[in-house]
Amino acid sequence: MNDVVNSSEMKESYSIYHQEYIIMAEYRMLQTENLQGIYVIPSYENSLLWFGVIFVRSGVYEGGVFRFTLTLPEKFPNDSVPVVTFTSKLYHPAVNANTGVLNLNEVFPQWDRKQHHIWQILKYLHLIFNNLNFKSSANVDASVAFKNNRKVFLEKVKECVMSSIDHIYDDPPVDDKHYITFKPYDPELHETVTNDMLKLSKTKTNEGTHGISWVQPGSFQSFSKEETT
Repeated sequence: MNDVVNSSEMKESYSIYHQEYIIMAEYRMLQTENLQGIYVIPSYENSLLWFGVIFVRSGVYEGGVFRFTLTLPEKFPNDSVPVVTFTSKLYHPAVNANTGVLNLNEVFPQWDRKQHHIWQILKYLHLIFNNLNFKSSANVDASVAFKNNRKVFLEKVKECVMSSIDHIYDDPPVDDKHYITFKPYDPELHETVTNDMLKLSKTKTNEGTHGISWVQPGSFQSFSKEETT
């Protein structure tokens, strides 16, 4: 009986460690992709929950700083499609107005661990801010306004962009060491770090960004090792 229990515990432990390894491999994979303006990191408390933020640099949402979470299913990668939820207010045809959940059904009807990766979800997240035509919408009001009343649509988009900027320095809503926060640019604090990032970028020109970011003075454009070269 004890042998059966020990065997079961060993399998469970192996399963947990194996999953952690896969999740960290997925995170490392992000660093090889050109995910401009997107910063993500797994929660310190729970590797199935990732915190993210996207700086939109073009299109009608330009200037927006939108926060989101990426939630992996319990049996990842052998389960359902991960869930992207915007925690910033976002008026968008592909984002549910009530829940903030991004509709991923068009590109990921099912999750295939052999073909699909988290970086692909983030690539799609980046794409939705420039391509607003969708076969099925998660926000019918936004979809109709985009097609039939562009003026109203753009006004509401502007509202959510300004709201995202107003809340960029908000205190974290959760007590997690890995929650992404931003502080106003302080030369005394950030100048040294910026210089270090510049030096590092010269020695590792082929290395991707790691989510290190500060806000440039007078704007909401973020610093990153890639952008400071």
